[in-house]
Amino acid sequence: MLTPTAMAFPTTLLVAALLLPLPVVFSKPTRTQSLVAIPLSPEPITTPAAAQQQQLSLAAHDVNASTLHFRLAHREDFALNATASDLLAHLLARDDERAGRLSSLLVVGNNATRPPRRRGGFAAPVLSGLPQGSGEYFAQVGVGTPATAALMVLDTGSDVVWLQCAPCRHCYAQSGRVFDPRRSRSYAAVDCVAPICRRLDSGGCDRRRNSCLYQVAYGDGSVTAGDFASETLTFARAARVARVAIGCGHDNEGLFIAAAGLLGLGRGRLSFPTQIARRYGRSFSYCLVDRTSSVKPSSSRSSTVTFGADAVAAAAGASFTPMGRNPKMATFYYVHLLGFSVGGARVKGVSEPDLRLNPTTGRGGVILDSGTSVTRLARPVYAAVRDAFRAAAVGLRLSPGGFSLFDTCFNLSGRRVVKVPTLSMHFAGGAQVALPPENYLIPVDTSGTFCFALAGTDGGVSIIGNIQQQGFRVVFDGDGQRVGFVPKSC
Repeated sequence: MLTPTAMAFPTTLLVAALLLPLPVVFSKPTRTQSLVAIPLSPEPITTPAAAQQQQLSLAAHDVNASTLHFRLAHREDFALNATASDLLAHLLARDDERAGRLSSLLVVGNNATRPPRRRGGFAAPVLSGLPQGSGEYFAQVGVGTPATAALMVLDTGSDVVWLQCAPCRHCYAQSGRVFDPRRSRSYAAVDCVAPICRRLDSGGCDRRRNSCLYQVAYGDGSVTAGDFASETLTFARAARVARVAIGCGHDNEGLFIAAAGLLGLGRGRLSFPTQIARRYGRSFSYCLVDRTSSVKPSSSRSSTVTFGADAVAAAAGASFTPMGRNPKMATFYYVHLLGFSVGGARVKGVSEPDLRLNPTTGRGGVILDSGTSVTRLARPVYAAVRDAFRAAAVGLRLSPGGFSLFDTCFNLSGRRVVKVPTLSMHFAGGAQVALPPENYLIPVDTSGTFCFALAGTDGGVSIIGNIQQQGFRVVFDGDGQRVGFVPKSC
């Protein structure tokens, strides 16, 4: 029989244990996943443009009669004699310029009446451009009749469709032949009094020819200007989309390296999705392969972009979140990002107001952008996510300093497979995006330095970039006013 004194000791231990904070007693292990740590190649990129052009041919694909395909590629698949590290540095510099431009845009306009939803659609494969470090993707489109192949940047952050046109008064170097409207039977100038001419935010009129003029200036100093016209675009299997309003640029300069022009996929009145909406609806989706696909010829993964109702029909199992709209920025696709999880635990210190759109001022909020590479988060949010990741990455050795936009890098030299904390994004409506490790830890040099591929911003808008979108089919369901994510869909 125990004495009172003997019984007191275990009772005291029990009480003390019950009073301890629960995380200490029942702490959960940090969730991790495996990252294959392959450094950047030290070899210069020497991929000849001719070989890339063969890859970008309008290849036929098995689709239904209402579907058409076109091919996409990174814009710098045509750069020569540059190392992967050099090109990554250029990419991040351009990415910073683009993020600044998106933050500075305040577009006010009336939204076109939503047309009825149509069946069918059209789709295309996508190519990665890791060897050139490009953060953008190209669509190869046939322009005019007969068609001239044109590589056009795929851009959800702008509206106007345009390309360089002969005769060029001021044009940058592009891959392939410059489009000459004088050789096209389907080219038609838009006159000054046409309703579509009045939709331009910046334009004018050539009274002598009664011809509508367009001009688009970007925040990074890039500009395109010329004639506004109607033209036929041709895709794979000779599928044609007639009477697309395009800018035929005779004066173009800026950071458009190699591209013939730009295919605007925004939500404005002149964007490509809006123009084809009466026939196909306002929905489209894309899936971007990881950045290594272009240097892995045996890779079975491929990217695609799909327009029309087929874009939603192909997204079975998507996790959807409502699509937001900014009355001050009609172009952008907004989503309501609620927070993050690192290592399976919700990140504390992420304040929802820091991610919320202010409809009165047009500032704040979160957009999805195909042309921005690195996700930018409001600085307090980024700091909380970064600090949580650093705390969870106990087995990784921090590198001193940073790299360009990145302030958190790790030395993984000599390690092939590394366990890293998981990272997930949480959206309104219950949508959750669990990122693969290569979507947030990327190599930045040849010696095994990997950086946390997110950054902070004070620009007034947060941006989810295409590095974080890799491997997901991202569905822009404009007819249903929602955005969806399907993992491992390339």
